[in-house]
Amino acid sequence: QVRLVQSGGGLVQPGGSLTLSCAASGFNMDSYAVAWYRQAPGKEREGVAGVSGRDGRATYFADSVKGRFTISRVNAKKTVYLGLSFVKPEDAGVYYCGAGVVGSPSHLCTVPGSVAGWGQGTQVTVSS
Repeated sequence: QVRLVQSGGGLVQPGGSLTLSCAASGFNMDSYAVAWYRQAPGKEREGVAGVSGRDGRATYFADSVKGRFTISRVNAKKTVYLGLSFVKPEDAGVYYCGAGVVGSPSHLCTVPGSVAGWGQGTQVTVSS
């Protein structure tokens, strides 16, 4: 069973930075690609970043976050990180991580049905 535990999130000022974490619980996430989705109020869940399994060399970023967000994985810690920088008000929402073994990071970010399991979600609020 794919179980993910998220941490991080909270309040960040516009232009600020924040790091979100997604840790595997009870399963080996090494071979799983991981995606980060976000959902703003009244909007559909959007895939914003993804990383391939194992070495994490392949990544995907939505145009809305490209150049501002980073994604990385530390398999020894069973954790994937999403770094948010130069945060904008439109980055606010609930962020979810999801893991899957089917497809590339871009596939995982654009086909929510390919996600095998989700984290519990974490709120990111952007405000000065």
